[in-house]
Amino acid sequence: MIGKNSIALLCLVITLLCCADARAGYVPQGEGKMSTPDEGMSVDDYMKLWYHLKYSKDCNDYHSHGWVIKKDKRGYIRKQEWLRYMITLRRESDDLDFKDLITLLNPQNVKGLSVLTWTYISPNRDQDVWLWLPSLRKIRRVSQSDGDDSFIGADSTYDEVMTRKWDDETYKMIGEEEFSGYHSWHTDKTYYKGLNCKVIEATTKKKDWYYVKRRIFFEKDTALNVFEDYYDETGKRFKTVFRLWSDQSEMKYKTYLLPEFTNIRESHSSALPIEDVKFDQGLKENFFSERVLMRSKW
Repeated sequence: MIGKNSIALLCLVITLLCCADARAGYVPQGEGKMSTPDEGMSVDDYMKLWYHLKYSKDCNDYHSHGWVIKKDKRGYIRKQEWLRYMITLRRESDDLDFKDLITLLNPQNVKGLSVLTWTYISPNRDQDVWLWLPSLRKIRRVSQSDGDDSFIGADSTYDEVMTRKWDDETYKMIGEEEFSGYHSWHTDKTYYKGLNCKVIEATTKKKDWYYVKRRIFFEKDTALNVFEDYYDETGKRFKTVFRLWSDQSEMKYKTYLLPEFTNIRESHSSALPIEDVKFDQGLKENFFSERVLMRSKW
């Protein structure tokens, strides 16, 4: 039997890696090369560029293999393995932006559980999501939940990984500073110490929301988000998000290879190490269909 936690976890993975496009106005278009910020770019355009980069929108297609690794406050670790495929369409005729397919490989009780997602260009249009339940041989449509609902372990929310849009927040450029570094519990290594960063403050427009503002560190020359602090209504920091990015000399586009989420209040952490990343392999759009889900032999 596949439990609700496994379904929620799979949805977390797919939305962390490729979720609703939170963009408006200025947006770079993928042309087979990595988009970079322009000199003198406004803070709003800088954030729009970030959303474009976050979802690997410069490539034609993407394939990767990875895990979800969760650690609770007692140090107990749980692990699940997945495959992911994505194709970028940017097609205005039917509003389709990209399609995404992810499936779990391990543990055995969730093997083959898959989620197919179609994401649209229009920022106010919900994704179409189909869930394949191999034990029942059935496909189920999935509805989107409230943004402040927590995912398993409360390490992340729907808002953070799925429903947040660019215009849900207002932005202010704080300035530039050297990043103090982040120590990963998963790899036991310290990353980006001394990195020259732009720091942007994002304040939510929503009332009585689970956070009031975020402080975001971007690598200055690339607009890649390496770290975020979340603050509540009392001004207390309660959550952090870290992203380790690939070296572009090793692949055509930069992509994040290790996102980590830490819930400071509850002492929960989660890591999503990613490997075997491949771009522009000629994936076909008809692969991203309900029929493929039903015929899959993962």
